Amino acid sequence: MKNIPSVDLSDFLSTDSERKQKFINEIGRAYSKIGFVALKGHFLTDQLSTNLYDEVKEFYNLPQKIKNKYEIEGLGGQRGYTGFGKESAKGKTEGDLKEFWHFGQEVTDDENLKEIYPNNIKVPEVPNFNRFGMEAYRKLEKTAIYVLKALALYIGLDENYFDNYVHNGNSILRPIYYPPIVGEPKEAVRAAAHGDINLITLLMGASASGLEVQAKSGEWVSVTALPEQLVINVGDMLERLTNGKLCSTIHRVVNPPKEDWNKPRYSIPFFTHPKSEMSLNCLPECIDAEHPKAYDDITAGEFLNERLRELGLLK
Repeated sequence: MKNIPSVDLSDFLSTDSERKQKFINEIGRAYSKIGFVALKGHFLTDQLSTNLYDEVKEFYNLPQKIKNKYEIEGLGGQRGYTGFGKESAKGKTEGDLKEFWHFGQEVTDDENLKEIYPNNIKVPEVPNFNRFGMEAYRKLEKTAIYVLKALALYIGLDENYFDNYVHNGNSILRPIYYPPIVGEPKEAVRAAAHGDINLITLLMGASASGLEVQAKSGEWVSVTALPEQLVINVGDMLERLTNGKLCSTIHRVVNPPKEDWNKPRYSIPFFTHPKSEMSLNCLPECIDAEHPKAYDDITAGEFLNERLRELGLLK
């Protein structure tokens, strides 16, 4: 495997049933084998992506004292700012060489959920940060819903199976800043090897290379995508729900060569989470004699809290 498979969402959106089925087959096979695809034909425009990256860079250029005031105690890092080195991968003691921000769901049609989800944190010092962040959030959420429609059909479910779980789901948009590396990092890397917690992750590009996925052979493979593509991978929740039929592939962000330590890196993943009450119990469609049930029953909310504790974000 030299790189991840490429797919085109416009095939799925087509009125041509053969093109639609082609997309379902391609993305299903890719997620059954490697767990990553590069997707074009999505809803995020190049201009919106550029605008958000500009705002993200402006935010991270703020004095540390100002950024620190947006790190809100008691939220488990689910909204606002999380400082450098505070998150570590499951099983790791070294903090990743990054800081990040979280935009979360803004509910307009469910008063109960509106009370449960924390509010997004406003940053008056960067006037368009929140505006472009939430515009990108909506475009990526819409893209995620259509990808999940295709996967539902691939699994043998109704096309709309995931819709109500992802609508008003607990999804997160995470602009990440990996500062220039100063001094020997010892065991720490920009993001240690991990699987994502959620259903699927949509990555809207990065300003420097470094993302690698682990093939089934154990080999680490660099991920590259064209500027117009999103890199989309399966998360642990979807692997669990499908009893391993769809793969949550281990991936990492490695440190650059020493001559590039002075260069920062930015990336913006969208973590597609369902509502907390969604059951992640293995689907009957994915269980048979050759594939017995591999995971205990759990809800999405329980699983998320369990993993946030493992990452050091919840006590």
